[in-house]
Amino acid sequence: MQTINKDRRNAILKTAQSIGIFAFSGLIWSAYISKAKASNFTLRPPGARNEDEFLKLCIKCGRCVTFCPFNTLKLARPNDDIATGTPYFKPREIPCYMCVDIPCVPVCPTNALDEKLLNVVENDKEMMDIRKAKMGVAIVDMESCVAYWGIQCDACYRACPLLDEAIKLEYKQNDRTNKHSFLLPVVDSTKCTGCGLCERSCITKKAAIMVLPRDKVLGSIDTNYIKGWDKNDEIRLNDVNVMPKNSDNSSAIDYLNSGEL
Repeated sequence: MQTINKDRRNAILKTAQSIGIFAFSGLIWSAYISKAKASNFTLRPPGARNEDEFLKLCIKCGRCVTFCPFNTLKLARPNDDIATGTPYFKPREIPCYMCVDIPCVPVCPTNALDEKLLNVVENDKEMMDIRKAKMGVAIVDMESCVAYWGIQCDACYRACPLLDEAIKLEYKQNDRTNKHSFLLPVVDSTKCTGCGLCERSCITKKAAIMVLPRDKVLGSIDTNYIKGWDKNDEIRLNDVNVMPKNSDNSSAIDYLNSGEL
């Protein structure tokens, strides 16, 4: 009788161990799948660090989602193409309404949402400014935007909270009719916060202005280029040695004066 009970107990233990191993393996596999299929075009809350740092620091606590007063932020589910449990938003559904106090950021316990990325100094006091947010950047699809067809529409321009800064209207003559003018929305990427209010307001079936991650759609120049019209950028030339010391630059001067240029 004892032998039968012992065998039964061992069988139950082995079954439980197998279930445990299977469940643990499933968790590892689901985590791998979640990471593998995470979208490169995910929009994060204000103050989010770059995506690699953000994913390392975010503990998926959901506090930023809880403190968002407009239900803009969501936590990714296992079937989403975003790392499971991390916060994100879809501007076409609910954009970021650019709260002045930015309540989603200070509650982050790990600095995955970093206040320092939003800080400005005013009257010797450091404070957050939503205008410094870089959640993404709006991109206009000229083929789908009806304003580029000649139809008057300024929905995105009017919806932008940084009116005449992040989005401006460019006047251009309609060469086809020679009677009318285009009013074309043009985005200033240096001002755009990526809030998505423009995308939400777009009248086309699929938004002709979309907010995308900045690192995916904007170019990047190297440090060897200087903006000659920008005094702050031109300061970098002060530390550059154009000619090595004690070098004979007479040949270079002769070449410049030769008139062969």
